[in-house]
Amino acid sequence: MADSNIQYKAVINIENIVATVTLDQNLDLYAMERSIPNIEYDPDQFPGLIFRLEQPKVTSLIFKSGKMVVTGAKSTDELIKAVKRIIKTLRRYSIRILGKPKIQIQNIVASANLHVHVNLDKAAFLLENNMYEPEQFPGLIFRMDEPKVVLLIFSSGKMVITGAKREDEVYKAVRKIFEKLNELECISAVEEEEELEL
Repeated sequence: MADSNIQYKAVINIENIVATVTLDQNLDLYAMERSIPNIEYDPDQFPGLIFRLEQPKVTSLIFKSGKMVVTGAKSTDELIKAVKRIIKTLRRYSIRILGKPKIQIQNIVASANLHVHVNLDKAAFLLENNMYEPEQFPGLIFRMDEPKVVLLIFSSGKMVITGAKREDEVYKAVRKIFEKLNELECISAVEEEEELEL
Protein backbone atom coordinates (compact mmCIF):
# COMPACT_ATOMS: atom_id res chain seq x y z
CA MET A 1 0.00 0.00 0.00
CA ALA A 2 1.59 3.29 -1.09
CA ASP A 3 1.72 6.24 1.23
CA SER A 4 1.41 9.54 -0.63
CA ASN A 5 3.00 11.61 2.16
CA ILE A 6 6.38 9.84 2.08
CA GLN A 7 9.12 12.37 2.70
CA TYR A 8 12.01 12.79 0.27
CA LYS A 9 15.15 11.99 2.27
CA ALA A 10 17.55 10.65 -0.32
CA VAL A 11 21.23 10.31 0.49
CA ILE A 12 23.36 10.79 -2.64
CA ASN A 13 27.08 10.09 -3.10
CA ILE A 14 29.18 10.91 -6.14
CA GLU A 15 31.35 7.78 -6.57
CA ASN A 16 33.44 8.59 -9.62
CA ILE A 17 33.85 11.29 -12.25
CA VAL A 18 35.39 10.35 -15.60
CA ALA A 19 36.71 13.27 -17.62
CA THR A 20 38.82 13.90 -20.69
CA VAL A 21 41.47 16.59 -20.59
CA THR A 22 42.89 18.02 -23.80
CA LEU A 23 46.26 19.72 -24.07
CA ASP A 24 46.82 21.32 -27.47
CA GLN A 25 50.21 19.68 -27.97
CA ASN A 26 51.92 16.33 -28.38
CA LEU A 27 53.67 14.80 -25.37
CA ASP A 28 56.86 12.75 -25.20
CA LEU A 29 55.74 9.82 -23.05
CA TYR A 30 59.21 8.26 -22.99
CA ALA A 31 60.69 11.49 -21.56
CA MET A 32 57.90 11.59 -18.97
CA GLU A 33 58.51 7.98 -17.97
CA ARG A 34 62.24 8.64 -17.56
CA SER A 35 61.88 11.77 -15.44
CA ILE A 36 58.69 11.39 -13.38
CA PRO A 37 58.55 8.83 -10.54
CA ASN A 38 55.59 6.42 -10.06
CA ILE A 39 54.57 6.38 -13.71
CA GLU A 40 53.68 3.18 -15.56
CA TYR A 41 54.33 3.06 -19.28
CA ASP A 42 54.40 -0.10 -21.38
CA PRO A 43 53.51 0.86 -24.97
CA ASP A 44 53.40 -2.82 -26.01
CA GLN A 45 50.53 -3.39 -23.56
CA PHE A 46 48.72 -0.03 -23.70
CA PRO A 47 49.38 3.17 -25.72
CA GLY A 48 48.92 5.50 -22.75
CA LEU A 49 50.99 6.28 -19.73
CA ILE A 50 49.41 5.62 -16.31
CA PHE A 51 49.90 8.35 -13.72
CA ARG A 52 48.37 7.97 -10.25
CA LEU A 53 47.89 10.83 -7.82
CA GLU A 54 47.55 10.16 -4.09
CA GLN A 55 45.90 13.46 -3.18
CA PRO A 56 43.19 13.66 -4.54
CA LYS A 57 43.16 9.93 -5.34
CA VAL A 58 42.78 9.84 -9.12
CA THR A 59 44.27 7.92 -12.02
CA SER A 60 45.19 9.61 -15.26
CA LEU A 61 45.84 7.93 -18.60
CA ILE A 62 48.05 10.24 -20.63
CA PHE A 63 48.42 9.84 -24.40
CA LYS A 64 51.06 11.28 -26.70
CA SER A 65 48.33 13.23 -28.56
CA GLY A 66 48.03 15.43 -25.45
CA LYS A 67 44.74 13.81 -24.43
CA MET A 68 44.21 12.50 -20.91
CA VAL A 69 41.47 10.48 -19.27
CA VAL A 70 41.12 11.21 -15.55
CA THR A 71 39.08 8.92 -13.27
CA GLY A 72 38.46 8.64 -9.55
CA ALA A 73 37.48 12.20 -8.57
CA LYS A 74 34.47 12.42 -6.22
CA SER A 75 33.50 15.99 -7.15
CA THR A 76 34.03 18.55 -9.90
CA ASP A 77 36.24 20.59 -7.54
CA GLU A 78 38.37 17.52 -6.82
CA LEU A 79 38.66 16.84 -10.57
CA ILE A 80 39.89 20.40 -11.27
CA LYS A 81 42.33 20.18 -8.34
CA ALA A 82 43.65 16.85 -9.68
CA VAL A 83 44.17 18.19 -13.22
CA LYS A 84 46.03 21.25 -11.84
CA ARG A 85 48.22 18.95 -9.73
CA ILE A 86 48.99 16.70 -12.74
CA ILE A 87 50.00 19.72 -14.87
CA LYS A 88 52.08 21.12 -11.99
CA THR A 89 53.87 17.76 -11.57
CA LEU A 90 54.64 17.56 -15.31
CA ARG A 91 56.06 21.10 -15.25
CA ARG A 92 58.12 20.34 -12.14
CA TYR A 93 59.83 17.55 -14.08
CA SER A 94 60.59 19.87 -17.03
CA ILE A 95 57.75 18.70 -19.27
CA ARG A 96 56.66 21.82 -21.15
CA ILE A 97 52.92 22.38 -21.08
CA LEU A 98 51.61 25.09 -23.39
CA GLY A 99 48.27 26.74 -22.82
CA LYS A 100 45.45 25.73 -20.50
CA PRO A 101 44.02 22.21 -20.30
CA LYS A 102 40.43 21.81 -21.52
CA ILE A 103 38.45 19.60 -19.15
CA GLN A 104 35.27 17.83 -20.23
CA ILE A 105 33.26 15.56 -17.93
CA GLN A 106 32.20 12.40 -19.79
CA ASN A 107 30.37 10.50 -17.06
CA ILE A 108 29.45 10.85 -13.40
CA VAL A 109 28.69 7.68 -11.48
CA ALA A 110 26.73 8.14 -8.25
CA SER A 111 24.86 6.05 -5.71
CA ALA A 112 21.73 7.01 -3.84
CA ASN A 113 19.47 5.64 -1.14
CA LEU A 114 15.86 6.83 -1.12
CA HIS A 115 15.13 5.14 2.26
CA VAL A 116 11.94 3.58 0.89
CA HIS A 117 10.84 0.21 -0.48
CA VAL A 118 10.30 0.21 -4.25
CA ASN A 119 7.76 -2.12 -5.85
CA LEU A 120 9.83 -2.94 -8.96
CA ASP A 121 7.16 -5.10 -10.63
CA LYS A 122 4.68 -2.21 -10.51
CA ALA A 123 7.34 0.34 -11.52
CA ALA A 124 8.38 -1.82 -14.50
CA PHE A 125 4.75 -1.94 -15.61
CA LEU A 126 4.08 1.80 -15.22
CA LEU A 127 7.38 3.49 -16.15
CA GLU A 128 8.35 4.01 -19.78
CA ASN A 129 11.91 3.36 -21.05
CA ASN A 130 12.74 0.67 -18.53
CA MET A 131 14.14 -2.84 -18.53
CA TYR A 132 13.38 -5.27 -15.73
CA GLU A 133 14.25 -8.94 -15.87
CA PRO A 134 14.54 -10.04 -12.22
CA GLU A 135 15.78 -13.51 -13.16
CA GLN A 136 18.73 -11.85 -14.98
CA PHE A 137 19.43 -8.86 -12.72
CA PRO A 138 17.72 -7.74 -9.48
CA GLY A 139 17.46 -4.06 -10.42
CA LEU A 140 15.23 -2.11 -12.77
CA ILE A 141 17.12 -0.16 -15.43
CA PHE A 142 15.44 3.16 -16.17
CA ARG A 143 16.56 5.55 -18.92
CA MET A 144 15.63 9.12 -18.06
CA ASP A 145 15.44 11.68 -20.87
CA GLU A 146 15.84 14.85 -18.83
CA PRO A 147 18.47 14.87 -17.42
CA LYS A 148 19.85 12.17 -19.73
CA VAL A 149 20.94 9.51 -17.22
CA VAL A 150 20.50 5.81 -16.58
CA LEU A 151 19.29 4.68 -13.15
CA LEU A 152 19.61 1.17 -11.73
CA ILE A 153 16.85 0.99 -9.14
CA PHE A 154 16.66 -1.74 -6.48
CA SER A 155 13.70 -2.73 -4.30
CA SER A 156 15.68 -1.59 -1.22
CA GLY A 157 15.42 2.01 -2.48
CA LYS A 158 19.12 2.03 -3.34
CA MET A 159 20.19 3.05 -6.82
CA VAL A 160 23.15 3.69 -9.08
CA ILE A 161 23.08 6.68 -11.45
CA THR A 162 25.32 6.87 -14.53
CA GLY A 163 25.64 9.14 -17.53
CA ALA A 164 25.36 12.56 -15.87
CA LYS A 165 27.69 15.27 -17.14
CA ARG A 166 27.21 17.61 -14.16
CA GLU A 167 26.72 16.93 -10.45
CA ASP A 168 23.42 18.85 -10.32
CA GLU A 169 21.99 16.43 -12.93
CA VAL A 170 22.47 13.57 -10.45
CA TYR A 171 20.52 15.40 -7.72
CA LYS A 172 17.81 16.41 -10.20
CA ALA A 173 17.45 12.83 -11.52
CA VAL A 174 17.15 11.27 -8.05
CA ARG A 175 14.49 13.77 -6.93
CA LYS A 176 12.63 13.31 -10.22
CA ILE A 177 12.56 9.49 -10.01
CA PHE A 178 11.47 9.68 -6.35
CA GLU A 179 8.57 11.99 -7.27
CA LYS A 180 7.61 9.80 -10.25
CA LEU A 181 7.67 6.56 -8.20
CA ASN A 182 5.68 8.25 -5.43
CA GLU A 183 3.10 9.57 -7.92
CA LEU A 184 2.74 6.06 -9.44
CA GLU A 185 2.39 4.63 -5.90
CA CYS A 186 5.42 2.36 -6.38
CA ILE A 187 7.12 3.19 -3.07
CA SER A 188 6.31 2.55 0.56
CA ALA A 189 7.87 3.77 3.78
CA VAL A 190 10.59 1.72 5.48
CA GLU A 191 9.78 0.91 9.09
CA GLU A 192 12.19 2.52 11.57
CA GLU A 193 13.26 -0.87 13.01
CA GLU A 194 14.11 -2.13 9.52
CA GLU A 195 16.25 0.93 8.89
CA LEU A 196 18.27 0.27 12.05
CA GLU A 197 19.23 -3.21 10.77
CA LEU A 198 20.87 -1.77 7.62
